[in-house]
Amino acid sequence: MKYKATSDKIYVGELYKRYTHLTLGLCIKYLKDKDLAQDAVMNIFEKLMIDLLKHDIHNFKSWLFTYSRNFCLMQLRKKVKEISIDDVQNYHSELMESQEDLHPVVEKEIQLQELEKALETLNESQQKCVKLFYIKEKSYQEVVDETGYEMKKVKSYIQNGKRNLLIQLSKSKTSLIIFITLLNIWK
Repeated sequence: MKYKATSDKIYVGELYKRYTHLTLGLCIKYLKDKDLAQDAVMNIFEKLMIDLLKHDIHNFKSWLFTYSRNFCLMQLRKKVKEISIDDVQNYHSELMESQEDLHPVVEKEIQLQELEKALETLNESQQKCVKLFYIKEKSYQEVVDETGYEMKKVKSYIQNGKRNLLIQLSKSKTSLIIFITLLNIWK
């Protein structure tokens, strides 16, 4: 409230200093890179100066957590958008060259195993909803009926599951190709 009244950055600095370590931990968790996380902490602080003037905040700690998480998710989305179709085709070409000797059935089995491993990293709710929706090709309503989750929860689990799969599969070139292929199928 003092910052809103005076626009004196010292108030935000003092308040943010109390939660910097929590913000850094959150950023490391999402971005998986300490240097990127440290940059994110600084960028979040800079954005706070503007956004704190726009919002009425009653619980700064929980608001900052959500704000920081959203910032990290936006960074991850930007990173995903930077992957061009040419990159994917180059990865695919490299992969094909390195696996020319593999029989197509063996290659498909390797891809399916990687997808299975990635699915296992999802939490139980996301895993269940993603498998029902995409693998068993159930409608949203059928997933709701089968799981007992609310419609909003089902949609959220599916969306978050897809995002988490992308994060997991983007760790290897082979997996990235698998995921992008799946995204095109799942559209």
